[in-house]
Amino acid sequence: MANPKRRHSNTRTQTRRAHDFIKLKSVSKCSNCSAPVLPHRVCMACGFYKGRQVLTIKIKEKKKS
Repeated sequence: MANPKRRHSNTRTQTRRAHDFIKLKSVSKCSNCSAPVLPHRVCMACGFYKGRQVLTIKIKEKKKS
């Protein structure tokens, strides 16, 4: 296998890696409850998708001590 004869400079390495950063996910808000939701996903806060209820979400109640 071929190996590099000379090492790459820091600038050359950094320009190659310039596009390897983490991109932010696009987040929209739910039309029903305004919670942040990923696009094309069911809202896990209220269970709505495209204006209609798809899931029924159970609400946890606090226990009395």
